[in-house]
Amino acid sequence: MGSSSSKKSAYSRTVYGDTTTSNPYAYSKTDNNGTISGFQDNTALQSVYNFVNNNINSLLNEYLQPNLNSVTNKAKMRAFADSLSSQSRTNLENNIINPLSQRNMIRSSQAQDLYRNLEDKNLSSLTSYANELLANSQSDTAKSISNLLSYYMLGANYLSDMQNHSLRASSGNATKYSASSGEDTSYNISDEILPVVLAAVIAGMAA
Repeated sequence: MGSSSSKKSAYSRTVYGDTTTSNPYAYSKTDNNGTISGFQDNTALQSVYNFVNNNINSLLNEYLQPNLNSVTNKAKMRAFADSLSSQSRTNLENNIINPLSQRNMIRSSQAQDLYRNLEDKNLSSLTSYANELLANSQSDTAKSISNLLSYYMLGANYLSDMQNHSLRASSGNATKYSASSGEDTSYNISDEILPVVLAAVIAGMAA
């Protein structure tokens, strides 16, 4: 009389198809090891993404501590000063000095006084503009940060959509494998009972 026992197990796995999704702005590559996504080189999305990552700390410092030495304020001051100097000098010469000079109604010393007065007036205008710039700097910087982050998130969301599209495409191309494996183990109950029977026979003979 005998009996047998066996155990078996099954397994399955999915291999995703290699998929590359791209357009002029971004790309996404998916295989069985995962997904890699990024912006195409020399695109607007990549430029904004890199600029924000590289400059957000300085922009936040500029927001918290407005000063005239920031890149933005220095550029604004330079543009204002250049425009003010050029326009005011041109107006002075065209409207006052040249007409009077043509009529021999102005001496060189008087012209020099007019230029000095113009410089003093321009300096006063620059001081007023600097104070106004500092007063509005925090608000202007906050708007710049908000705009940059909006463009930044636009690129990030665009990249996420590309990645999801690549994952869906790769999942659609996936191949599923399944197999069974295991080890059969068989034995007879008589193999366990025989030693017991022999022991009883020997004990009876001895008696």
